[in-house]
Amino acid sequence: MRADALRNRVRVLEAAEVVFAAKGVSASTEEIALLAGVGIGTVFRHFPSKEALLEAILLDRVAKLGAMARSLATSLDPGVALYGLFTRMVDQAVTKKTYVDALADAGFVSRIGRSQAGQEAVQALGALLVRAQQAGAVRDDIGVTELIALVVGASRAAEYATGNRAAQARTLQVVFDGLRHPDRSSGSEANDS
Repeated sequence: MRADALRNRVRVLEAAEVVFAAKGVSASTEEIALLAGVGIGTVFRHFPSKEALLEAILLDRVAKLGAMARSLATSLDPGVALYGLFTRMVDQAVTKKTYVDALADAGFVSRIGRSQAGQEAVQALGALLVRAQQAGAVRDDIGVTELIALVVGASRAAEYATGNRAAQARTLQVVFDGLRHPDRSSGSEANDS
């Protein structure tokens, strides 16, 4: 891809994220083109349909998640890194859920799991989880599949508690308490007695 075409593609993706986050997936591609500073033809050259644009946004997010998990796997405190990444993933869930819901009928959710970006993200998340377990920050009896299931569940809970940051934070704390290694829990119960 030529450098100018690549720049336009990136601008369209960035504009689409902003527009879809503000107006939902029913927003027009014309609004996206306007914000990106390109013509509507440029949008459709890169993304022949709105579904293709949504799919590209999610694949980009998954690739970024994988890169972030890879970089965090070398952190001095992998437990803090894992819990921080978990929190970030949940915080982004409401917008992401909008995209996923829009593409669910098209089978996108299973395609993303089979994509190279999806597989790399799962591997990177698994590596971070193993490091956090080795550091004693996370219980040993869960794998990446359970971790992802917990992220999905916590994301649904965050969506339910939209607008109530205290409820969202408390829900995450309950999940994190369940993830902690039983021998290395915070000890708040012991301190209370």
